Amino acid sequence: MADVTFKGVEKTFGNLKVIHGVDIDIADGELVVFVGPSGCGKSTLLRMLAGLEENTGGEILIGTDVVNGLPPKDRDIAMVFQNYALYPHMTVAENIGFPLRMQGLTAAERKKHVVRAAELLGLESYLERYPRELSGGQRQRVAMGRAIVREPRAFLFDEPLSNLDAALRVQMRKEVKLLHRRLEATMIFVTHDQVEAMTLADRIVVLRDGRVEQIGTPEDVYRRPASTFVAGFIGSPPINLIAGTVRPLPGKLGLVPDANPALTFDLPEEFDFSSGQHITLGVRPENLVLVSPAGKQELEGKVVFCESSGQESAVTLDLGGLQLVSSIWGEEAPLIGNMVGVEIRAGEVLLFDERGIRVDPGVAEQEHRDFTDAE
Repeated sequence: MADVTFKGVEKTFGNLKVIHGVDIDIADGELVVFVGPSGCGKSTLLRMLAGLEENTGGEILIGTDVVNGLPPKDRDIAMVFQNYALYPHMTVAENIGFPLRMQGLTAAERKKHVVRAAELLGLESYLERYPRELSGGQRQRVAMGRAIVREPRAFLFDEPLSNLDAALRVQMRKEVKLLHRRLEATMIFVTHDQVEAMTLADRIVVLRDGRVEQIGTPEDVYRRPASTFVAGFIGSPPINLIAGTVRPLPGKLGLVPDANPALTFDLPEEFDFSSGQHITLGVRPENLVLVSPAGKQELEGKVVFCESSGQESAVTLDLGGLQLVSSIWGEEAPLIGNMVGVEIRAGEVLLFDERGIRVDPGVAEQEHRDFTDAE
């Protein structure tokens, strides 16, 4: 296995620049997930690493080898695609063993590697079947098995679970995680699904418009998002982002929301803001507590929508034109139309400056910075 490095990597299609000087360091044996909306550049980065696209600037290294310009076959990587890319006329065993056949291994050698991969993936009883006789999840396991037998320096996964139904996606996420633990292999996984990113990754690379917005552990990007973009993209239900202006209150400062100037939100004293600053307050739905019936709380909202997924309910509240979502667990959701009190858990707010960059306690102004967390 090997580490993988992107150094100032750029990609241009004609006059359109789609990747802007990306720097990423991936450690040997690490499982890193590239996540972001469609068009952010995550698959383009993966394809450049695989040699399926040529980078137009910077360097890509696998181990200590600069692989710029090397054809895919010489990069010693294995890629698992979204559409499985299995040969329909070959059995499972033949599909898994095909890369070894191309390398010139004997039938006996191929069988040994195929059986080992099949055991890792629970495919022992399917080796004589054809792809048409398999479920979607089984086909994806075969595609993974074909990658495993090559024993590459790095495994690349390009949205491999997006064609599966919800239950299979959950199952296959577990399979990928367990496979990573067994192989201790370098894996790079591309997805637009932030749940996949959060559950799979050792570290997450959040991409936006061809740039790295933040690199960190799932805990980092959830609890300490570098920007309003990361805060809004990571988390389900999404974070509540309340844009407004800092105004003086008796003995303290508060935020007056743009959506309802009649409201005020207290600002933590440890943050250093000036009156008149335009900032954004973020609060995760699980930190927005409902108190019913409404009492003397500073904030009060009307329940306008409720979406239940069983044990959890996402309750949408209207505070005079400002809509917020509260996530509640294991309790009965309030009825639509009811008025409820709203409280924010102490110490559980995030604050962002006018550029959308997270502000740390005691800092009024921050220099514009690279969102990539320092190691």
